[in-house]
Amino acid sequence: MQETPGTEACGEAGTGPGAAERELARTRRLAGAISWLLAEGPAMDGIEALFDGFCRHLREVGVALDRSTLHLRLLHPQIRAMTYIWRHGTDGVEAIERHHGIETTPGFRASPIRAIAEEGLEGIRVRLDRVPGPYSYPVLDDLKEQGMTDYVALPMRFSTGRRNVTTLATRADGGFGTCDIALVSEVMPAFAALLEARAFRLLAANLLNTYVGRGAGARILAGDIRRGSGATLEAVLWYCDLRGFTPLSDRLPREQLIALLNGYFEIMGGAVQGRGGEILKFIGDALLAIFPVGETLDGAPGSSLGEACERALAAATDAIEGMRRLNAGRAAWGQPILRAGIALHVGDVMYGNIGAPDRLDFTVIGPAVNLVSRIEGLCKRLDRAVLASDAFAASCGRELVSLGFHPVQGLTRPVEVFGLPGEGPR
Repeated sequence: MQETPGTEACGEAGTGPGAAERELARTRRLAGAISWLLAEGPAMDGIEALFDGFCRHLREVGVALDRSTLHLRLLHPQIRAMTYIWRHGTDGVEAIERHHGIETTPGFRASPIRAIAEEGLEGIRVRLDRVPGPYSYPVLDDLKEQGMTDYVALPMRFSTGRRNVTTLATRADGGFGTCDIALVSEVMPAFAALLEARAFRLLAANLLNTYVGRGAGARILAGDIRRGSGATLEAVLWYCDLRGFTPLSDRLPREQLIALLNGYFEIMGGAVQGRGGEILKFIGDALLAIFPVGETLDGAPGSSLGEACERALAAATDAIEGMRRLNAGRAAWGQPILRAGIALHVGDVMYGNIGAPDRLDFTVIGPAVNLVSRIEGLCKRLDRAVLASDAFAASCGRELVSLGFHPVQGLTRPVEVFGLPGEGPR
């Protein structure tokens, strides 16, 4: 453990009279802690449960632990790391998301977490009851005010080489015993092995939720991975498309084009997810989503058809308002106004694994999917932001206005479409 001002290294059990007995006791204590982890740890579901159980076990074997934290770095588009905080006398563990950008903040740059995870220190110990503040790490001033007498931070390595961090703090008179710190240090590899398995499952869930959607991700993790597997389900379909994207993509620099798309999809996708819908895929500048009827994509109880239609229509209204705000900002900066069309339809779709043997996609197919995309194509012709099919209008609790029958590509008969009351040509 590297020495820094105001810190001291964790010592060993020592020699002299009684050393053999102390070593035997230490060995038995370590074996007991590892046996507990191997016996009880696998049955604990999730990182929070494992961390909570581990801290409580340390208390039971005599470690005067009052506060402990766990800092795990993640692979996530929005979250850089997770912090888990355990406090003696409270129920459970507090989980805190640390978003990208925290690494540039003064608090993180002056933290023991950065010193261990990124600068490579092998450990930090500060005897808060012996060394007066202020401390090199401001968090220690806060802990001393909370009555802590001793603080230890240790690296926790995963098999990938990634360094995570755990910290220990106590209010006990005299701080931690040397044998207590040695116990935690020696049992850490076993704890890290159990933790890594849960962290990888969290990583898999995060990536699946991000790239295929929460419902599809849950199905994949549950084992629904065979090509051709799937089910027929009733759903409200949402399809939106950005108008005039081709000329924009021809004249805008790449960075501006990506920023434009991200802003547009943030509004549309946020409206869908905010009302309980599931984004299935982004297709260029288009978005396909569904609001399942009866049960959600991961099998949980869902909405009735009428409720799903109401939520989809509310999401469309939210999206229109979001586009208005976006365009107000773009107009203020002299940028072109963005227009988008949203189509809503109700139908049965086949939802499941489709694709090549080694490259699959969870998606929906069927005539209903084709029709909703064709209806969206009418938005430009009729100059409407939102159009709905007759099936959607019949199932929705709100009254929609018929805009007549119109031919669509791929169908021999024209289809009746409906618009929002009070919305005229834009």
